[in-house]
Amino acid sequence: MKKITIIGTGNIGRSLANGLVNKSYCKAGEITLTRRNIKNLASEAAAGYLVSDDNAEAITDADIIVLAVLPQQLNEVIDQILKKIDAEKQLVVSVVSGVTCQNIKDSLGEKVQVVRAMPNTAISIGQSMTCIAGDDADPKSIKEVTSLFETVGSVIRINEDLMTAATALCACGIAFFLRSIRAASQGGVEVGFHADEALKMAIQTAKGAADLLLQMESHPESEIDKVTSPKGCTIAGLNEMEHNGFSSSMIKGIKLSARKAGGLYQDEN
Repeated sequence: MKKITIIGTGNIGRSLANGLVNKSYCKAGEITLTRRNIKNLASEAAAGYLVSDDNAEAITDADIIVLAVLPQQLNEVIDQILKKIDAEKQLVVSVVSGVTCQNIKDSLGEKVQVVRAMPNTAISIGQSMTCIAGDDADPKSIKEVTSLFETVGSVIRINEDLMTAATALCACGIAFFLRSIRAASQGGVEVGFHADEALKMAIQTAKGAADLLLQMESHPESEIDKVTSPKGCTIAGLNEMEHNGFSSSMIKGIKLSARKAGGLYQDEN
């Protein structure tokens, strides 16, 4: 079993910890959670997790250190743990937006194994799409981080230069798809359904569409073709959406979010 320290126990840190325990990756007592105010970790302490407000002390016996803080908090955290890091024994996993593995190595030392991960908020229900990258990390470290995040969803390894793009598509993407579901439910109200009915119908329809692609391993257009008939209502609705920039807006939004994600850390330094 691995001893893990998660520095910055917000939504992502909590969800990862719970996923690791639920999938028997490790026990709660082998995970240390840190936060400035440990009163906010009372329920986790009651569940058996170790809690601390001392980052340096918290990583002393850790095999894996997960950095789950905001970009503007990272430099302070690195200063706190710098003298305690054991490059020969400890693996650092960063889920900090906009921060490269090299940024962290520049501070902690070139010998430290660093792997970057970008989960999304569906991590809270074990359905995250997590992208990992570590161009200079050894295969053992990559395998370890893959196993770590497979406890809370699906994992794909990408080149690190695509990580900001992954942030836009997967992390920001949650909001984009949620907004599209909200819009669909509003359309449902327009055509006669009560709001709660329309939302439930939109949610299940979106879930069905996603599961259809995953289970059938098909392309969206091939499934769209199955429900569009000549002069039919589906193609009429799709064309109206496209005339008003549906696909174009989504693409532009993802591109803008990617540019913004790439500048988060730089904006703070």
